[in-house]
Amino acid sequence: MEPELCSSDASRRHTREVLRRVGDTWSLATIARLTDSPRRFTELMKDLPGISHRMLTQTLRSLQRDGLISRTAYAEVPPRVEYALTPLGRSLLDPLTELTRWAENTHAEVTDHRSRFDA
Repeated sequence: MEPELCSSDASRRHTREVLRRVGDTWSLATIARLTDSPRRFTELMKDLPGISHRMLTQTLRSLQRDGLISRTAYAEVPPRVEYALTPLGRSLLDPLTELTRWAENTHAEVTDHRSRFDA
């Protein structure tokens, strides 16, 4: 029998789940590609070198499920579907920009620490 989670344990678990979603490589890259405007699936495939069709589909579904992106299907021939950031997804842009800035500003120091550690 699994022990019952106390509220703080449940809260930590939910926080880890959200961080896992937004911190995953393809999620971050997809969110970054949707910053300026909505994109079609094929545009995202071209803009995300190395991602497979299946992985992009899974990533888009997960981001949509979490409310970070929206999917709009247009009744046209051929059918057109666009993905866009939601207000919740847009609320991630400032923290992601800051994290990216931190990584850019500290990469030399991190590389130096890695070299000394590996020596």
